[in-house]
Amino acid sequence: MIYRQASLSRNIVQFCRFLRQQGFNVSTEEETTTLRSLQFIDYNNKEIFSRALKAVLCRSRSQLEQFDALFTEYWKELGKALDSKVKTRTNPTIKPGTNEASFKALKFWLNGNKESEIESTASYSIHQNLSNRDFSNVPALELPEMIRTLKALSKRLAAQTNKRYQQSEKISQPDLRRTLRKNMRFGGELLQIAFKKPKHNRLKLVVLCDLSKSMELYAAFLLQFIYSFSQVYSRIETFAFSTSLHSISNVLKQNDFSSALQALSAQNFNFNGGTKIGESLHAFVVDFAARLLNKRTIVIILSDGWDTGDTSLIGQSLEIIHTKAKKVIWLNPLAGYAGYRPDVAGMKEALPFIDVLAPVHNLESLRKLSKWL
Repeated sequence: MIYRQASLSRNIVQFCRFLRQQGFNVSTEEETTTLRSLQFIDYNNKEIFSRALKAVLCRSRSQLEQFDALFTEYWKELGKALDSKVKTRTNPTIKPGTNEASFKALKFWLNGNKESEIESTASYSIHQNLSNRDFSNVPALELPEMIRTLKALSKRLAAQTNKRYQQSEKISQPDLRRTLRKNMRFGGELLQIAFKKPKHNRLKLVVLCDLSKSMELYAAFLLQFIYSFSQVYSRIETFAFSTSLHSISNVLKQNDFSSALQALSAQNFNFNGGTKIGESLHAFVVDFAARLLNKRTIVIILSDGWDTGDTSLIGQSLEIIHTKAKKVIWLNPLAGYAGYRPDVAGMKEALPFIDVLAPVHNLESLRKLSKWL
């Protein structure tokens, strides 16, 4: 159902949610770009407005073909919702602090009126409402939208990781950045064109995810992220641990995430118990390191660092992993808190052998993961 909102900016955000329900991979980054684009276009012109949204929100030919019909459907239904509200009002009164001005501005826009929107689009920040929302504190009403955004973000990051380019002397795809740099000496005239070609990406990822009791509030979101990422990026091996280590790569190849969770539950891995990070990392080194680790492998550990076992095994195991792998990234949900310090015994053991220690408590922190891949 399409609900009426009181400003153009809020309705654009709701339109992005509507597209996600139709299978579009629209993340909060695209939502923010769309809102910012309103500063540079005449959004009272519906054709220009539609084209601007189409350029930002469509990522494939099939989406381009579907967009016009979905755009028309959404704003038509929205117009009906607004007309219904107008008809049912009698003797309307404007009270200080209400959204009446914004409501009228949206109605004017839908009818092609040249009135400018009263409410600044910058006043509604999707980042504050969703991207920076801690996973452990997501209200039930926001869960569906959070999951849809998380899925879109993970697939986009996976696609970015897949698409790497290298310089090429052959006439292939133009490299705009290198072209501009090469022609600076000619006063900006484009006399020499630089090209690039897709780079054969052999990067492998190994993910070790802590599903113990202390990670309970974050586990479902992290598993959803890994699941969606692995649907796009095939060179990934995933393990989960609590008191022992288990490979879950095959489980995550289920057709849908709900089936994957059911399969995990059916295998009775005893998750949501205590945490033995050291023993789990040691088991990985003994059973899998020789086969999976090399200088084209990035190891990602998702854990809060709380260990109820032998913490010395963390340092010993990570030293071996760090030597064999290209990079070790430790993502800790607690690192998102302003006063966080890696003082627990497990983190102290791990720090000398970690290349990156970063938070993983919200969508924004996951988005930054692309910097290290």
